[in-house]
Amino acid sequence: MTKDAAQIMSFNPTLDAAEAESLAEELGDRFVKAREAIAGFIFGQKSVVDQVLITLLAGGNGLLIGVPGLAKTRLVDTFGTVLGMDTKRIQFTPDLMPGDIVGSEVLEEAEDGRRTFRFIKGPVFCQLLMADEINRASPRTQSALLQAMQERYVTVAGQRYDLPRPFHVLATQNPLEQEGTYPLPEAQLDRFLMQVDVGYPDREAENLMLMRTTVGDEKPPQAVMSPDILIKAQSLVRRLPVGEKVVQAILGLVRSGRPDDSSSETVRNFVAWGPSPRASQAFMLAIRARALIEGRFAPSIDDVIALAHPILRHRMALNFSARAEGATIRQVIDGLCQAYI
Repeated sequence: MTKDAAQIMSFNPTLDAAEAESLAEELGDRFVKAREAIAGFIFGQKSVVDQVLITLLAGGNGLLIGVPGLAKTRLVDTFGTVLGMDTKRIQFTPDLMPGDIVGSEVLEEAEDGRRTFRFIKGPVFCQLLMADEINRASPRTQSALLQAMQERYVTVAGQRYDLPRPFHVLATQNPLEQEGTYPLPEAQLDRFLMQVDVGYPDREAENLMLMRTTVGDEKPPQAVMSPDILIKAQSLVRRLPVGEKVVQAILGLVRSGRPDDSSSETVRNFVAWGPSPRASQAFMLAIRARALIEGRFAPSIDDVIALAHPILRHRMALNFSARAEGATIRQVIDGLCQAYI
């Protein structure tokens, strides 16, 4: 038994050491292949790819924010193909209704004249759902995703319908052209494990993209994983040990971001509301997933720092004083990391 496997065994006595080592090794190879396959279609976005992969491995949902033309839709499609998941896409518009997402009941008449209702499943019944420009739909329609994202089932006419496993939502949002949009409520933002900011690729990556995507026929991506393997990986993530120092770093960082609990003058003066305990839960899962895809059995404080921005930035809001002073969420989180980790 290796030292790493023994550490997992001490944290989870029910997990067989040989099984843990074998599974971790297999998953490591799979993730390397998945990264390589995705990198062949998404250029210059390594950190974005890693954050989305961590989100899915941690069993959560992701919010992708970036200007048009940065391959957010292509990213989700590529992930769905490479991971072998049943993927569907919903284009959110102001006239989209909740039934267009979860499905609806229709009245049918049988040959004997009897009438019954039959439920027709909506596009939410998939393994990877892309909610494109989610902020363009009304709050009523946005809320249709809340139950699915949190509970992994939907309720229609009092009847429960379970969603496939695994089930993840990757939503996109355009930070420009906010006229006619509906900002996501805090309750729904908190359901996203991470907010992934998609930026412009560097010059070398954009040059490679031009040569790969505009010359000849582009080969489609191929599956290198399956949903069953992803489920196994998600199960292993929840069994990885987290050291006490790392746990305390998470608690210190999250709690210091709340104006009522923080000793930081910047937070008390500039932050309107801070991260909920769900942020701590997101940290515990995400740092384990990051460690696993990098071939480690246990996360470190470096993982907490690396994931602080994508986990916290959509769970905190600045007040008017902060905006007047020109403060940003990035500056606040950077300050918290330096002071409390």
